[in-house]
Amino acid sequence: MVAASGQRERFAAQVLPHLDDAYRFARWLGNARADAEDIVQEAMLRAFRGFAALRAPAVKPWLLTIVRNCHVDAARQRQRREADRQALADAQGAGAPDPQLAAIQSQSELELQRLLSGLSAEHRETLALREVAELSYREIATLTGVPVGTVMSRLSRARESLREHWQAETQELDHGMR
Repeated sequence: MVAASGQRERFAAQVLPHLDDAYRFARWLGNARADAEDIVQEAMLRAFRGFAALRAPAVKPWLLTIVRNCHVDAARQRQRREADRQALADAQGAGAPDPQLAAIQSQSELELQRLLSGLSAEHRETLALREVAELSYREIATLTGVPVGTVMSRLSRARESLREHWQAETQELDHGMR
């Protein structure tokens, strides 16, 4: 019991300070607020279960790796559910979207999704790890399993793509106002 209490205290001291970063990272990966909360909750459970075996000196990249893995798992589950839902809708002849799901999405979440949807998954992830989680290039490389040069390239391309997307939208709005 004493060892478990000590582990909880260490976990609270070392991991919980990064909870906000984990949530922001989950949101930047393209998840709606509720989905990001679920992903972070699952990540924190996994982190707690694996905390005793943690040997890495940097806890933040370790935690964000878990968040990333939970995001990937959740995306796979969503794809399976969507495929099942589509198969059922095709079988029933009804392909209408779920109006309740559309009503739940807030305008800001839709805006964030729209802006991030222009990026590839690798670019969105790299940008979130650098700009939101404030990880170093080396930490991002370790977390994603790619060389540092690839991280730098992805980050540059992600920023350029966002800039081009924003400029195109701004020009469309300016022309629409005239």
